[in-house]
Amino acid sequence: MPDLLLELRSEEIPARMQRKAAGDLKKMLTDGLVEAGLTYEAAREYWTPRRLTLDIRGVTARSKDIREEIKGPSTTAPEQAVQGFLRKAGLSSVAEAHVHSDPKKGDFYVAHISKPGRAAEEIIADLVPGIIRNFPWPKSMRWGPASAKPGSLRWVRPLQSILCTFGPETEEPVVVDFEIDGIRSGNTTYGHRFMAPGEITVRRFDDYVSKLEAAKVVLDADRRKEIILADARNLAFANGLDLVEDEGLLEEVSGLVEWPVVLMGEFEQDFLAIPAEVIRLTIRANQKCFVTRPQGEGEALSNRFILTSNIEARDGGREIAHGNGKVVRARLSDALYFWTTDQGDLPDLGELDASAKKFGLDLKKPLDQRMARLDHLGVTFHAKLGTQGERVGRIRRLAEELAPTVGADPTLAARAAVLAKADLTTEVVGEFPELQGAMGRKYALLQGEHPSVAAAIEEHYKPQGPSDYVPSDPVSVAVALADKLDTLVGFWAIDEKPTGSKDPYALRRAALGVVRILVEDRIQLRLSSLFASAGARYAGSGADQIRDLLAFFHDRLKVYLRDQGARHDLIDAVITPQSDDLLQIVRRVEALGSFLDTEDGKNLLAGTKRAANILAAEEKKKTAVAETVEPALFKENAEKSLFAAVNQAEKQAGEAIQNEDFSAAMLALSALREPVDSFFEGVLVNDEDLSVRANRLALLTRIRAATGQVADFSKIAG
Repeated sequence: MPDLLLELRSEEIPARMQRKAAGDLKKMLTDGLVEAGLTYEAAREYWTPRRLTLDIRGVTARSKDIREEIKGPSTTAPEQAVQGFLRKAGLSSVAEAHVHSDPKKGDFYVAHISKPGRAAEEIIADLVPGIIRNFPWPKSMRWGPASAKPGSLRWVRPLQSILCTFGPETEEPVVVDFEIDGIRSGNTTYGHRFMAPGEITVRRFDDYVSKLEAAKVVLDADRRKEIILADARNLAFANGLDLVEDEGLLEEVSGLVEWPVVLMGEFEQDFLAIPAEVIRLTIRANQKCFVTRPQGEGEALSNRFILTSNIEARDGGREIAHGNGKVVRARLSDALYFWTTDQGDLPDLGELDASAKKFGLDLKKPLDQRMARLDHLGVTFHAKLGTQGERVGRIRRLAEELAPTVGADPTLAARAAVLAKADLTTEVVGEFPELQGAMGRKYALLQGEHPSVAAAIEEHYKPQGPSDYVPSDPVSVAVALADKLDTLVGFWAIDEKPTGSKDPYALRRAALGVVRILVEDRIQLRLSSLFASAGARYAGSGADQIRDLLAFFHDRLKVYLRDQGARHDLIDAVITPQSDDLLQIVRRVEALGSFLDTEDGKNLLAGTKRAANILAAEEKKKTAVAETVEPALFKENAEKSLFAAVNQAEKQAGEAIQNEDFSAAMLALSALREPVDSFFEGVLVNDEDLSVRANRLALLTRIRAATGQVADFSKIAG
C-alpha cells in the first residue's frame, strides 16, 4: 500500500498556531481522501516553526469504479421535471436515460451512471491546492508581486516550497505533481535556516526525518519539548538549582526552534527584591525563558534563567546568553520601578479625600490610595452597570450580608471587599493584568492587613475554572460569592445573558464558581433571597429575572454533578424550579443514589412508578379520585397495611427532611417497600365499586406524595 508524504514549508509560523494548523491539515486532507473514495491505514501530523508535515500510511492506490442508478420522474412527467432530472444525473438528453416499468407506478426514467476510479496521485493533486487556498488560518497574508492580483495565494507567512511524494515502500515513490501560484510540488526540502540551509532530496517519510535531523531539524514537536525540558532540568541541577517548570511556556518555546539548544543566563541579585511572580512573568512574557530556584529553598527564585536557542553557537552560546541577560535586566528594571512605585504615595493624593471617606479608607496606606483613585477616576465596569467604585460598594454590602452565613467576620469581609479591586490601578497589574489579586494580596500584607483580608483579595477571583481550587477561608468565601453574585444579578438585570456559545462576560464560569464554593465548602444558602437582595440595587431586576437566574444555576449544577459522576435522572428527579439551596440538592442526590442502590430502593422505585403510571392513566381518563383516603372503604388487609405504612413513612420522612437528614428520609421511605409490593399483588385498584376505586386511587396519590417529598420518582430511570 502506498504512503503519502506532504510538507508545506514557509517562513516562521507563530508558535500558538502550529499545533492546530497541523491538525487542520491532517483533517482536511484525510477527509478529502475518504470523500474521493480512498482509504488509509494511519495518519500523523508534525510541525516545526517553518513546516507543516503529514505522514499518511497505507493509502489505496486507486478509488473504486462507481456504478449507480438515479431514479427519475415518470415518462409522462412535465418537461420541467424531466430537465431537472437530466441536470441532476449529468445527462445531456433524455435519450441517454433508460426507461424502467413498475406495475403500480408505470414507466419512469432511470440514469445509469458509471464513474471509473481515479489514481490516488490524481486525487491528491486535485485536493492539496484547494486545501492550501482555503486553509483556516486565524490570520494570513499575501506577498510578492502576485499579491497585487485578485485571488492570489494567502498563507500565514510566505509559502516557500511544497514536498509531496507517494508510493509503496518497495518501489521508488513518485512526486505528486501540482502547482499553486508558481510554487510547484517536488521531492526537495531544506534544512535548518542557519546551520544547514542546503537543499535536501527525500523519497519517503523515514529518510525525510533522518535527513532533516542531519540538517539540524527535529521534526517532532513533542520530542523537541522533551529535549528542552530534560536539558533545562539537567543544566539547572548542574548549577545547584531547580527548574520552575511551565507547560504553556514549554509548548510555546518548542514552536520557536527547530534545533533546541538550552543555555543559562543571569541577572543581578538586587532584582530578587521583586516578587517572584513578577520576575517570572517579566522573563516569560518578554524573553520566553524559564526561571529557576535554589534547590530545597521553597518558592524563592535564583538570579539564573534558562533560555532556548535555535542554533549551536561557536562560543558555546555565551554571547546569546549575554544578550538575553541584557534584555532581561532592562525588563526587570522596569518591573522594579513598578513594584517600588506601587508602594509610594500617589501624586494626586490630595484629590482622593471624598472617595476615601465614602469607603472608610486610610490614605496613609498605598493600597487604600489605589482604591480611592479607582473610585475617584470613575473607571467604568460596564456602561449599564456603573463604575468600579459603585460595584465595590455593592460587593461590600453583599459580603457583609453573607459573612454570618459562611462563618466570616463581617468587618473583615467588608474590608476585604473594599480592597479587592484596588490593585487594578497599580503599575504592576497595569503591566501584567494576570497578576490582579495576587499583587493586591502582597500589597495588603505589606501595609499590615489581616491575613484573611489579604487572602480574600487574591482568592475572591477563585475558582476560575474546573481545575482551579476553591477558597476555604470564610472571608475569601464571602467576598468571592459577593463578587460573582453581584456580577450575575447585574447582567441578568440588564438582560446581557449568555447565548449559545457566546459568553463574553464569563457568566457561566462565575455561576459554576458559586456552585463549586457552595457545594465543596458545604455552605447552605437560599439563592433566591440573595438574588433579591443583590437585585434590589438594580432597576431592571425582578421576580422573572430571579427565576431565570435560578434556572441558569440549576443548569450549571447539573453540569457540575454530571462531571462528578452523578446520574442525570437523579438530578432531574430532585431539582424543582423552586430549589434554591444547591447543597441541599446535592445531598438529596447523594442520598437518593445510595438508596436506589439497595434492594428496598429498587423495589420501591418500581412500585412507586407503577402507582404513578396508574394514576396518570386514570387522571387522563378523568376517573374520579377521592380527595382523602377513607379507611372505612378498605376491603383488604393490604390496603390497611399500606395506609398505615404511608402515614408513618410520610411523617418520618417529613421530619427527617426538616432536619436535613436525607439518609433518614430514605430509610423512612424504605419501610414502604413491602406494603407497596403486597398492595399491588393482592389488591385490584380498578374495583367495580366506584367509591372503592376512588379511595384506592387516593391511596396511590398518598404514595406519590410521600416519595415526592424527597424526589419525583417518575423521572428516575429503571
